[in-house]
Amino acid sequence: MSEQSLLCVGGVTKCYGDRIGCRDVSFELWPGEVLAVVGESGSGKTTLLNCISTRMMPTTGTVEYRMRDGSMRNLFEMGEAERRFLMRTDWGFVHQDPADGLRMTVSAGANVGERLMAVGDRHYGRIRQTATDWLGRVEIDEDRIDDQPRAFSGGMRQRLQIARNLVTGPRLVFMDEPTGGLDVSVQARLLDLVRGLVNDLGLAAIVVTHDLAVARLLSHHMMVMKDGQVIEHGLTDRVLDDPHEPYTQLLVSSILQV
Repeated sequence: MSEQSLLCVGGVTKCYGDRIGCRDVSFELWPGEVLAVVGESGSGKTTLLNCISTRMMPTTGTVEYRMRDGSMRNLFEMGEAERRFLMRTDWGFVHQDPADGLRMTVSAGANVGERLMAVGDRHYGRIRQTATDWLGRVEIDEDRIDDQPRAFSGGMRQRLQIARNLVTGPRLVFMDEPTGGLDVSVQARLLDLVRGLVNDLGLAAIVVTHDLAVARLLSHHMMVMKDGQVIEHGLTDRVLDDPHEPYTQLLVSSILQV
């Protein structure tokens, strides 16, 4: 791993009036590292993800990102256009509901190709070939390239969303419950695919999930959240095999009893 962190989150807090979404969250993420943020519904994990990915402005705190030129930039001091460009090129965001991350009324190939056009590619033949290659990487048949996502199953839509996000070679990917709502067999296949792509491409990723099995399979480090605060943070295997906090122990034991 690089000696320099890719992302530095400092004291991020998000308040909704008197209610706390997340409170005083700080951590660093390194190139090639996958961090899982786990907790029950309402723990603040999705609020935190939205703040880190600039989809939401935190009440206080900083989120700094290392640009490709090596400079560290405070994301909330960037202009809106600069942040949008970063989200279209250097980052990916995989939504729980693929419909939120895809254009459902254009073809699968166009969904992938749009990201390539965002980084300046205008050669139709090259865009289509790259889209075809990426559909193959996410196990979608080449002959479905002109079909619209609304004709796809939930698992196929999620795989298409992953191809759309990864085609530009991002360095950081955010995933919000990427296997939520999928059948168990489909989940297992998707997780194997994601793990392989993350390893092959050397991506850094932040994965929000309530499923500890997903966290174990995908992540190197884990943060456990409760009531908007991080209560435990460490290597994934250590947190799951030797949880220190009573709440984490309860989460792990509830999984073992299922």
